[in-house]
Amino acid sequence: MSRLDSFINRVIAQRECLNAASAEIANRDGVVFELGLGNGRTFDHLRERLPRHEIFVFERRPAAHPKSTPDSDHLIIGDITETLPAAVQRFAGRVVLLHSDLGSGDLEENARIARFLSRAIPPLLAPDAIILCDPALDIPSTQRLPLPETVQKDRYYMYRWQLPMVASEAPIQE
Repeated sequence: MSRLDSFINRVIAQRECLNAASAEIANRDGVVFELGLGNGRTFDHLRERLPRHEIFVFERRPAAHPKSTPDSDHLIIGDITETLPAAVQRFAGRVVLLHSDLGSGDLEENARIARFLSRAIPPLLAPDAIILCDPALDIPSTQRLPLPETVQKDRYYMYRWQLPMVASEAPIQE
């Protein structure tokens, strides 16, 4: 597959997954996190699909077109390994949709970021939050969701966060 075809498949997967997740959380209270601004296309898409939600964008070095850049109150600048953990105090349990587009062509770096995100994301999530990402994450208490029919298998990943059961809620074993 050419790099152009791969890019087209990735962008289609993003759009379809963002649309499905946006429809699911549109009437829920909470905030949306966009990890990685890039040129601002997915932020702009989320802003159009979720006009009543605050969208907070995390970006190391913002360089998007001004029309596709959030205002300074919604743009969190810095290394994600520092800014995301710092956001927990402010946003714990409030994120209803988290979209991570931090993957690259470097498989080793992707694995490192996926390990970090798998640990850092859970404290931020509201019950039944949706996580969209590439590469795949390994977060306990998530359910992998089926992708929209137009998305190639393993091209993008969708998860639903389910609060872990506490011991008092566990079913009684006989």
